[in-house]
Amino acid sequence: MKIWVDADATPVVIKDILFRAAERTGVSMTLVANQTMRIPDSPRIDFILVKAGFDVADNEIVKRLSPGDLVITADIPLAADILEKGGHALDPRGEMFSPDTIRSRLNMRDFMETLRSGGVVTGGPPALNQSDRKAFAGALDRFLTSRV
Repeated sequence: MKIWVDADATPVVIKDILFRAAERTGVSMTLVANQTMRIPDSPRIDFILVKAGFDVADNEIVKRLSPGDLVITADIPLAADILEKGGHALDPRGEMFSPDTIRSRLNMRDFMETLRSGGVVTGGPPALNQSDRKAFAGALDRFLTSRV
């Protein structure tokens, strides 16, 4: 099992939780992004730099993913692709995407996109707060404990 991180959109505080978890559990982790970023000097943590472009990082993660791997992402279409390929997807706010809920999440995302394209200002998600961080750390710990 490996952890993949959709790193362009993952908050720094969540990456820090992931870095500590990789070291604590010995699980390998790869961050994928279209811009360079600092990662800890660790044999368990690596980084793949991809070209800039729409879904380039997402496509790289899907291409390299093995069934059972965990992907950290807030990208709902990417989460759907991960689940379809037999992986697991965890949102930085601590929500584990599931085959039972992904269709409704995709429908809501598409609905909100339709509103935005029609000029309706929908706003974005609220800023990540302490309870989100705690929910993420708890969900990650539960997942890793059940697999490692």
